[in-house]
Amino acid sequence: MTGLLRVAAGVAAALLGLSNASGVATHPGTGTLSGGSSIHAIQATAPASALVPPPGEVFTGVSSGSASDFAGEVGKHPAIYGEFVNWGQSIHFAFNDAAAAHAVLMLHISTGQSSPGHPAITPQAISQGAGDAYLLSLAGLIASHGKPVYIRLFPEMNNAANEASAYNADGSSRGPAYSQTVFIAAWRRVVTVLRGGPVATIDAQLAALGQPPLHGISAGGSVAISPISFVWTPETAGSPPIAGNDPANYYPGDRYVDWVGTDFYSKFPNFTGLDTFYKQFPNKPFAFGEWAIWGGDNPAFVNQLFAWVNTHKRVKIMVYNQGYITNGPFRLNEDPASTHAIRAALILPRFLAYAANWS
Repeated sequence: MTGLLRVAAGVAAALLGLSNASGVATHPGTGTLSGGSSIHAIQATAPASALVPPPGEVFTGVSSGSASDFAGEVGKHPAIYGEFVNWGQSIHFAFNDAAAAHAVLMLHISTGQSSPGHPAITPQAISQGAGDAYLLSLAGLIASHGKPVYIRLFPEMNNAANEASAYNADGSSRGPAYSQTVFIAAWRRVVTVLRGGPVATIDAQLAALGQPPLHGISAGGSVAISPISFVWTPETAGSPPIAGNDPANYYPGDRYVDWVGTDFYSKFPNFTGLDTFYKQFPNKPFAFGEWAIWGGDNPAFVNQLFAWVNTHKRVKIMVYNQGYITNGPFRLNEDPASTHAIRAALILPRFLAYAANWS
């Protein structure tokens, strides 16, 4: 629902304070794309941690709007604060908001729109280096922030409402600049650059992917290495729900993904699809990048969702999306029974109010 969220309502603690994860897991160029058969020669630098909470615990979170208002409603401070941002956008505000909230920042980064119907950049252009200037700027901004950051890159990429999708709402292809192959190539480039290190090493990794070298920085330079964790969150079935939109078609590979997750709203409570999707990626911590009450007060949904979370132990992040509109469709001020149910669920100490470096 990310595209709708931007229009109607709007993707952890210091490394020493977090446990290690089992999985892997800051504008111009040309180049060729590869199926990836050569990537094993020089693989992407793996992060030291996927920024997961301690065993048995879950980071609570909220995106957009007032973190303090949300905490007052549900009785628990959010450990994660999320902001929806577009590619190329100035986003100093996001870091300031997260710091003010004493929460770990989660950036929900979409390709955005330069004008209606025209994305700021295509997946193909990213894969060919046309977005490198933005990535270098983002790497520097994250380093200056001095805190861990989750990057929820291209959320709901298999939803036609979002610019990175390979398909239009009628199921027709958006063309080669948006194919799943170039989406994966774009994702891998972003991760390879933002994980940082000597430019020579990054260039070698990009070359192994069949991509051009990093633009806008000397070959003898380096990109800051920061604690960044990458969160991959497709829809569980895709929209439209056609075979090509199956989430697995957009999966960049274990080495380039730290978290697997999805978005889940009370208006579309597909728990059967959620179960199937959860089982597809058993070696990654699981995140709800967005969840919310939508379409009316629904405490039964809240109770069912938290029951599901409590029996699926890889769930480590739950970020409620309240939207940017004060009386928008996801705000809890019109849903007292749901608010009470959320408060009752979050009272358990395993739902953490703070990451280690903000406690």
